[in-house]
Amino acid sequence: MSQRLAEVAKKVGVSEATVSRVLNEKPGVSEATRQAVLTALDVLGYERPTKLRGERARLVGLFLPELNNPIFPAFGEVVGGGLAQNGYTPVLCTQSAGGITEADYVELLLQQQVSGVVFVGGQYTQQDAPHDHYARLTEVGLPTVLVNAPIDGLGFATVSTDDAVAAEQAIAHLHQLGHTRIGLLLGPRDHVPSLRKLTAARAVARSRGLTIDEDQISHSLYSLEAGQAGATRLLDAGVTGILCASDPLALGAIRAVRRAGLEVPTDVSVIGFDDSALMNAVDPPLTTVRQPIEPMGRMVIELLVAQISGAVVANDEFFFEPELVVRGSTGPVSAAARERKPT
Repeated sequence: MSQRLAEVAKKVGVSEATVSRVLNEKPGVSEATRQAVLTALDVLGYERPTKLRGERARLVGLFLPELNNPIFPAFGEVVGGGLAQNGYTPVLCTQSAGGITEADYVELLLQQQVSGVVFVGGQYTQQDAPHDHYARLTEVGLPTVLVNAPIDGLGFATVSTDDAVAAEQAIAHLHQLGHTRIGLLLGPRDHVPSLRKLTAARAVARSRGLTIDEDQISHSLYSLEAGQAGATRLLDAGVTGILCASDPLALGAIRAVRRAGLEVPTDVSVIGFDDSALMNAVDPPLTTVRQPIEPMGRMVIELLVAQISGAVVANDEFFFEPELVVRGSTGPVSAAARERKPT
């Protein structure tokens, strides 16, 4: 007990007597100090006394599906910073092969009496993945905010980049450059943001007198290597422009173009999605559709904190418009590219 008092007191910067007063619910301690002591208990891994467990810890679960794609750490930084400014400590939950499952993370967070959770991607973005653990969050009434895809029927507040606008901007840009055979390099077939991009891309293509046939669509995992393999199939189909569902996929597409003995953008134009870190420094600098992560992150915090405070928030999906950032990986379709035939 004395070691616990000493560690918590050091963490918060108060006396052991103050920590003892908080744990024993004695008067004479400000609310801010009391919350700081309880948060320190959680952070240091100590269980709260039973009589204090009914209150939510000032911890928030922050789910990031992976850290290899720079856009997810960028989202995490924005949301984590916003949580800290509001007095909450983010608990990072990331997925890795053979690691803790998302469902297990949810149960661990519920045991820790967290105040809420934020999902920046995860199984909910895939239609065929298990969704049962999300219902647990609804059952206990835990404040929850999702990013970039909703879950039908559970009524979580959702903050999304408008995938339809992203696809429209990218297809319009390639068409204006003279590209008429455009390929789509997307995520898995059941991935909601990719499905939204696909639907919108086909619609805007039709409005411009273009078609996007099945051989012009490639679904893959979200990695550079998978992007290279998927883009190779699109090149075999004779596309001259490729719209990718992430920046790592776009980098894989550029590698595939070069392995095929072609050049970007002389022979094939490539557009990414996210505008993640250093995309202006690759060769050539990547044309991409920028996700507005700063305003999206602020909305996530606003919705979460409102729920935690007991306010009723709209269970809507709030769409943020992306921005096409034109750099060096797109250019006018060349005569040679136009004449290149499917293999």
